Amino acid sequence: MRRFALSSLALLILAFAANALCAQSALTVLGRDFTFPNHVDGLPAKLSDFPGLQIHSFTTSDGVKLAWWEAGSGKPLIFVPAWSANGANYINLLYLLSSHYHVYVLDMRNHGLSQKVDFGNRIYRYSMDLHEFTQHIGIRSADYCGWSMGVSILYGYIDLFGTSGIHKLALIDEPPTILSRPGMSPDERLQSGAIADTLQGLGPAMSAHTGTSVMDRYNAMDSPAYANSEAFARALVPVDPEAVNRIMYDHAGIDWRDVIRTKINVPTAIFSGEFSANLPSQQWMHSVIPDSTLYVYSRAEQGDHFLAFKNPLKFTRDLQAFLEKGPEVSTNPAIPSGVEIQEILRTTSSWNGTPYLAYPTGIPEPVVTRVTIPANGEITWHSHPMPNFAYVLSGEITVEDNLGNKHHFTAGQVMPELVHTAHRGIVGPQPATFIVFYARTKDMPLSQPAS
Repeated sequence: MRRFALSSLALLILAFAANALCAQSALTVLGRDFTFPNHVDGLPAKLSDFPGLQIHSFTTSDGVKLAWWEAGSGKPLIFVPAWSANGANYINLLYLLSSHYHVYVLDMRNHGLSQKVDFGNRIYRYSMDLHEFTQHIGIRSADYCGWSMGVSILYGYIDLFGTSGIHKLALIDEPPTILSRPGMSPDERLQSGAIADTLQGLGPAMSAHTGTSVMDRYNAMDSPAYANSEAFARALVPVDPEAVNRIMYDHAGIDWRDVIRTKINVPTAIFSGEFSANLPSQQWMHSVIPDSTLYVYSRAEQGDHFLAFKNPLKFTRDLQAFLEKGPEVSTNPAIPSGVEIQEILRTTSSWNGTPYLAYPTGIPEPVVTRVTIPANGEITWHSHPMPNFAYVLSGEITVEDNLGNKHHFTAGQVMPELVHTAHRGIVGPQPATFIVFYARTKDMPLSQPAS
């Protein structure tokens, strides 16, 4: 028995040593230091300024060696990269977030430092790879952040395994589907984010010289932080175009709208921007995902498909604020213990992403109303001179602004209304009732007709 115990102890020591040998610094794995071309306050000047960054690997159940990047300690935060991206692109986010979280970035098969193979190139296999990765590192629950195709991988993960292992979810600018479906109405195309009818038409759609296309924004090195991470990734972890292209057909062809509508039941942050053609689809996602928060970055804030990498300081602040926000428990001694006050809305913009600039000046005279609209009723075009917020008690309503943006609200959601912008609302097949709070000043009208 003693011999068996000693042998078991020896095996444990050897296993620990093997894991320690696998846990190598990024500097060792990549083989050299790297000096970033631009100085950015708060970000590393060279790779060796980030000694805590490590690169590991494991083997999947179908025999593929996958690499992952890791830094920090604390609550786990797992990033799932976009098509053709890898952990090197996340160098700035890893550096900023590792002081608060144990951060992981998984290189998917055929991407980054992971093995290049000609099998298993389906989104659902990538989702399984993510699941096996979390099992390998022993994480039962984590916060997850997907970007572009990484969002699709998370949709596949949720479809297969549910959300029991997801604490909070962050989604960066991925449309529910890329290719259209036969018979799609114009509204459905807008909500789904479909940009092409065939895979052959995808390249021209992405590269159209509009000044805001994905490729235009990718090539615009108008952010020093983004230029740094791109230079680092291109120099040390170059993309293999043939390898990454193996997933594109499957990626483009899946429609995730049913998963988005029915299976996401954890607090969710959705990031998009004014430069992104995906913004309407992200607004639709926000309207159907309960307990979701929509972050719309302006053009000045680098609000495009690469916003997290072009504006990493703002993105990490926003992401951390979202991850740390939780139900607020009252500490007022006049309220019995056990009573919880849960925040259901915190926003700096209206439902279509327009920022709230200021409250009206004057003597405060807020008004709270209860509004009931009959089934299939319509609130005609109007505007409000002040911020106002409608809590949907029952029923549903679709609101539309004067640019054609639409948002659907159901019972239990809060509608942050537009200010000085014409809009209207159409109620569903059942009567709808709202409690509306108007942040008005004395003698200010609650609304005004608009043509």
